[in-house]
Amino acid sequence: MPDARVEAAIANWAPRFTSQGVDYNDFVRTTRQVDTWDQWLDAWVAIGDTHADLARAAEAAGRTRSAGEAWVRAALSYHFAKFVWMLDMAKYRAAADQAVASLRSAHRQLDPTAERLEIPFEGKMLYGNLRRAGGTPPLVILLPGLDSTKEEFFNWEQVFLNRGMATLSLEGPGQGETGYDTHIRADYNLAVTAALDALEGRADLDMNRVGMVGVSMGGYYAPRAAAFEPRVKAVIPIGGPFNFGECWPQLPTITRETFVHHSGASNEDEGREIALTLDLDGVAQKVTQPMLAIFGKLDRLIPWQQAEQLVAAAPNAKLVMYEDGNHVCNNIPYKYRPLAADWIRETLLGV
Repeated sequence: MPDARVEAAIANWAPRFTSQGVDYNDFVRTTRQVDTWDQWLDAWVAIGDTHADLARAAEAAGRTRSAGEAWVRAALSYHFAKFVWMLDMAKYRAAADQAVASLRSAHRQLDPTAERLEIPFEGKMLYGNLRRAGGTPPLVILLPGLDSTKEEFFNWEQVFLNRGMATLSLEGPGQGETGYDTHIRADYNLAVTAALDALEGRADLDMNRVGMVGVSMGGYYAPRAAAFEPRVKAVIPIGGPFNFGECWPQLPTITRETFVHHSGASNEDEGREIALTLDLDGVAQKVTQPMLAIFGKLDRLIPWQQAEQLVAAAPNAKLVMYEDGNHVCNNIPYKYRPLAADWIRETLLGV
């Protein structure tokens, strides 16, 4: 039988893997051969290498679409190799770097207009991927959570791009490449402000129509940013906490370990103290923009009552609670993804 960490990864995140684009057969084959948590990263890196080899072979044959699609699968495999794997940070960083490089290769083949953004922020850098649908589209900023990164978001971005919007998948403090030398912080809104400042004046984006969507812990970051950033005109938190520290006791061990690392805490007790600062009480009340909170009542990480707290506190919010939804509703992507993209487009455009 797999150990508890392997079981937790499969039980809590299997729908997330496949909804983001991991082939179901890859997921089954890979997880079936992993019995202990120390085997997880190497098994997923091997799958990433398989797809990277397929991508290079397709490139050599001039098959650009096949190459790009294989690079996306490679990026996802490398990303999920390390997403909550905290056993060896050198191997973690190597897999993360492979995910970044693979997605950049995917962009070259599938979306050569995609831009890598490096935004100065308090002596460090914020990293993001900007993609546009053509013309001067509204912009939707996509915020990852505790263990997601821009390398996970290629297919998520496409939901918005297909509806004529641009996307910026942004990594703030403690996330992805930005997290290599920064830590999780409650005032994530400052990173969003820095990103919006960097984009001001661009003729290829409608910066008067900016929306924001955050998933999981990004569902805390998005309302937090909207409360302090009037340039954000509409906001969607999906599966986010009202107070992350209050969720601590029911979080899987690997999630708590991941938070401790990305927050810079020295131990779990300090990690929970930092988690308690991720609190929307007194903040949600300042979010006057339209807000659509999306939540799954079967969420095993964040209690559904946290979404009700958020909507009760925010003055212009509504809640869509899916009775059959899990964490971030990734077991029903065909329900929440069109809703999120359609609602934010209609809200930004006033149609």
